[in-house]
Amino acid sequence: MSPCTRVRAHSSAAVVLAVTALAATGCGGTGSAASGDDKVVTVYSADGLKGETGNGWYDEQFEAFERKTGIKVKYVEGGSGEMVQRTDREKNNTQADVLVTLPPFIQQADSKGLLARYVPEGAAHIPEDQRPANGHWTPLVNNYFGFIHNTEKLPKPPTTWEDLLDAKYKDKLQYSTPGVAGDGTALVIKAVHDFGGRKAAMDYLGRLQKNNVGPSSSTSKLAPKVEKGELLVANGDVQMNYAQAETMPNLGIWFPAARKGKAPTTFALPYSAGLVKGAPHSGNAKKLLDFLLGERPQREVSSIGGGFTVREDIEATDDKAKELARLMKGVEVFRPDWDEVATHLDSYVSDWQHATGS
Repeated sequence: MSPCTRVRAHSSAAVVLAVTALAATGCGGTGSAASGDDKVVTVYSADGLKGETGNGWYDEQFEAFERKTGIKVKYVEGGSGEMVQRTDREKNNTQADVLVTLPPFIQQADSKGLLARYVPEGAAHIPEDQRPANGHWTPLVNNYFGFIHNTEKLPKPPTTWEDLLDAKYKDKLQYSTPGVAGDGTALVIKAVHDFGGRKAAMDYLGRLQKNNVGPSSSTSKLAPKVEKGELLVANGDVQMNYAQAETMPNLGIWFPAARKGKAPTTFALPYSAGLVKGAPHSGNAKKLLDFLLGERPQREVSSIGGGFTVREDIEATDDKAKELARLMKGVEVFRPDWDEVATHLDSYVSDWQHATGS
């Protein structure tokens, strides 16, 4: 199966487009024993794992967790950067118990001192080189950066970055905002890799801007536009878009190559979770992290969530896992230096803003 083959996925999950922000109870973020006894845990998360109709991986696992423990999950969703910024603003009155973001934002949150050490049960089954030595966060669901296209109006997706400069994509192309959305930041990282350096990547993104509709704080909001044909192409990620494709059958997933004759490329973009420092319900947060890395939830990452388990001792064999494997066949996977990206994230975003006039 070609890596550019369109995908008509059959995942039972779909991304939520909007979630009302739920404030935690008035515990003051002290992490006191009294507040820890409350039957609640608040999760701040990047979008992609919660279903639009209540049937996503988060929906299934949060419900199962509540049945098992009696602890209710309060959920707040936004872009990865947005969730880190919110957690940082609240650090003197902490509201979140668990923070889930894409890289490099989980590394950024750690560098800001927002995360506490906790190694969940099951983490030992995640390859050691994919976990930080300080134990401040843990990969939760594996994922890969990608693009989507409208399979009806654009049956054959572009094959290279250069193809996207064609005039037919003017006002028909959009990508989420780097520095705000995890997938938007990922687009810059992939461009830097594929073009062989930051300057060449920024020169290209500057040229691409003539076709770009404009900023979007959330990547998940782009898929409905592609589905309707308002956009022909947008950025995304495999897990989220695969899940969305169940209710959006005109979505196809593809990966651009650096240039003609080269293999398409991507990189792992795992949802990663950390215990928030000073979490008002830290005990409940630890229980939730243990649960989500358990064997059953991880086995259901593909069958329910359209993603990839992070545990190397689990081999998913369901039909969706097989289809995801076919989708990734022939795609070259590289590994960014996330510590370098997190350290210099502001300069990456600044260079992008300068190049595009954003």
